[in-house]
Order: sequence, then structure tokens, then C-alpha cells
Amino acid sequence: MHHVDLNCDMGEGFGVYRTGPDSELMKYITSANIACGFHAGDAATIRRTVKLALAHGVAIGAHPGLPDLAGFGRREMAITPEEAYELTVYQLGAVYAFAKSEGGSVAHVKPHGALYNMAAKSRPLADAIAEAVYKVEPSLMLFGLAGSELIRAGDAIGLHTVNEVFADRSYEQDGTLTPRGTEGAVIADPALAVGQAVQMIKGGEVRTRQRSGYILKADTVCVHGDTPGAVEHVRQLRAALEAEGIAVRKAGG
Repeated sequence: MHHVDLNCDMGEGFGVYRTGPDSELMKYITSANIACGFHAGDAATIRRTVKLALAHGVAIGAHPGLPDLAGFGRREMAITPEEAYELTVYQLGAVYAFAKSEGGSVAHVKPHGALYNMAAKSRPLADAIAEAVYKVEPSLMLFGLAGSELIRAGDAIGLHTVNEVFADRSYEQDGTLTPRGTEGAVIADPALAVGQAVQMIKGGEVRTRQRSGYILKADTVCVHGDTPGAVEHVRQLRAALEAEGIAVRKAGG
């Protein structure tokens, strides 16, 4: 039987600002990537999101990003591998402590936004992030873009890596995600997103924006909570996957 994890970026507000219907989305996902305070999130938001994940039996993940609150961590910054290591350890520590204090534990780490995309292409940055995760806790899983440098770096250091695919994003012919702002980068039609997810999980391939096929492995599917109609999209996706005989369960479980 095919199986897959469903993960979602969460806790991406701060102070009085909230983004995404986290409490509703938790009903349909199996892994939550919790913002750690650099691109979004703060102490109260991290704690609240950790407790919400524990209440729903959802795996807790740290979601470290670049220190760019104004740009939501989606703008590239010229950081060194040493800086990537340090900001990963720092942010992982925040979610790790809150999870432990609430009687839970962190299962995985998934970089956010520009940091994620940079590490998908840059082996030095990928190595630094993988080393940071390994040195904090070698049993943690590392989520990365399927077939990317981040996955290769995690494999090389001995981490359990999880190949991530995106139902609602289009792909380039080299397997990277189409940059946001490019026409067609985000797939708004739920039916198209579901079809792409099923093809990636069952067929091991995605149709790129250039209309070529790209072979990949799908261990976890990312769903975005900050898009209009997110809850209904995620509900439809999970129902469609299960109807296709694809079991939805936590990564590594």
C-alpha cells in the first residue's frame, strides 16, 4: 500500500497577528512545522501551536527560517554556512524546549521559505543545516525538497531524511519549485493539486512547467495553511488520497 505524510507550516503569526486556521487544519494533517521566531512566531505562538499539535496527535517539527520578519522569510539573504548552522540550532532549540516542557518531543526539522530553497541547491548550506540538526539530536528527521541537496546532505551525515513534494506548487524541469511571483507557480485548483499529489505518490513523477517529466520520491506532501480556502483544500486532498488507497500517516511511522 502507498502511504504518505501530510505536513503543514503553522504558528506563523506573532503577537496579536494570526495567519492560517491552524486549529482546523490540525484535524487533517499528520505533521506540523512550527515557526521558530525568525520569519514568524514568538514564544506564546510556539507554545500554543505545540499544545495544539499534541492535542491532535500531530507530529511536531521545527520550521527555522531566515531572520526576515518583514519578508516572511521568503527573500533570499547572503548567509554563510556557519550562519545557517547557528540559526538552525538557535531556532530548533526554541521549539525543542517548548515541546519538552509540554510533555512532547520534536520529530523533524524543515527549513522555511528562502532558506529551504537555497539549501535545495547549495550543498554547503545544506551540509550546515544537516549538521546542525544532527548535532542537536541525530534521531530527528530532516524534511527537504525531494531529490535536493538538502536530502543528500542529510543522508550523508546519517539523518533520516524525508522527501517532500508539493501538491499546490508547480515544478521546474530541474525538480525545483517554480519561484513565487511566476505565473502558475501556485496551483489554486484543488482538483489539479490532488491530481498532481496522487501522480507523485503513486507514479513517482511530476509534470513540470516545461511539460517534461521529473522523477521523484514522495514521502510527505506539504499543504499551505495561508492560502484562501486552505481548510477545504486540505480536507479534499486527504479524502482523495484515502480514496486512492493511499494511507495518510506520520513520516517515519
